[in-house]
Amino acid sequence: MADNRPGKAREETYKATGVDIAEADTGLKSIVTRVQKTWPKHGMGRVVLPIGYYANIIEVDGVGIALCTDGVGSKTIIADMMRKYDTIGIDCVAMNVNDLICVGAKPLSFVDYIAIEMTDATMLDAIGAGLCRGAEMAQVSISGGEIAQLRDVIRGFDLVGMAVGRVDLKRVIDGRDIAPGDVIIGVKSNGLHSNGYSLARRVLFEIGRFRIDQKLDELGTTLGEELLRPTSIYVRDAMEILENVRGVKALFNITGDGLLNLTRAAAAVGYEIDKPIEPQPIFGLIQRYGEVSDAEMFEVFNMGTGFCYVVAPAAVDATLAILKKHGRDARPIGHAVADQEKKVSIPAHNLVGQGKKFRIEAGGRSVR
Repeated sequence: MADNRPGKAREETYKATGVDIAEADTGLKSIVTRVQKTWPKHGMGRVVLPIGYYANIIEVDGVGIALCTDGVGSKTIIADMMRKYDTIGIDCVAMNVNDLICVGAKPLSFVDYIAIEMTDATMLDAIGAGLCRGAEMAQVSISGGEIAQLRDVIRGFDLVGMAVGRVDLKRVIDGRDIAPGDVIIGVKSNGLHSNGYSLARRVLFEIGRFRIDQKLDELGTTLGEELLRPTSIYVRDAMEILENVRGVKALFNITGDGLLNLTRAAAAVGYEIDKPIEPQPIFGLIQRYGEVSDAEMFEVFNMGTGFCYVVAPAAVDATLAILKKHGRDARPIGHAVADQEKKVSIPAHNLVGQGKKFRIEAGGRSVR
């Protein structure tokens, strides 16, 4: 897939853009140790899941209340470059509700936080329109929010949300029941969604020197329109699948870390992705101009797969039928395998991943 020229050293990596995943993980471990000391041992507010899954759940009078928070990251810079703000709110809602459904929760409500450098009523109204459109798509209310004017802190704006949902404590999903032979169903993304934009911007605008308004034949649209394409919201189809299909073992929002998100499941299994979804042209454009290895592309981006279900073989047809009904391009892309080390392999690209890293096996292509 990549135009990897072995004679030229690749200097542009995700870390070079200012995003240091390893350092962030080190800091996160320290935070986790501290926050877990706040957890009640039992009773009201008991925390149900360990930290590290998509959302967590607290017990309130025998009911599971699911909580999560996320933002849209540096995709806001693209909105500023385009001076177009009416879709970025959809991304913010999507990044939260798509996480909630991974624990089996029905999203109920959402609150937002907008930090801005300078007040712009027209921009705020457009962001609000996107938030409301996202809420409609996810079938949630927006029950509040906050706007902070932080001229000395923020350049442009930042957009973050928090979502709450409900789940029967007997129906919490964390992937513990996944077994070898279970099928991975991949749902095609509509592009980058909201992850990997620091690397994408560095490659496309600094290395490739593309213009934000430049129309590219391989994309069929301008670069800005492609990069601002809003993240898909998977709530309606997921809720129907959870309600009607027996044998659903796990749901995975494929965000940062790509298909390595599959290892978030509690079960000690690995995964073989033997029929990966073909990535959209935007991924090839980034890889070609940035001379990015297959390993790093699959670590940073969703590479064409926006969401995954792991289901028992008998549940495949019913799951696919519902996804088709909702207009999704979905297909089996692999299966779970016995593997205590929880590795993810993608044979077509000679990749084997563990934790947050892929490595290219002998015969694979790399510019590292």
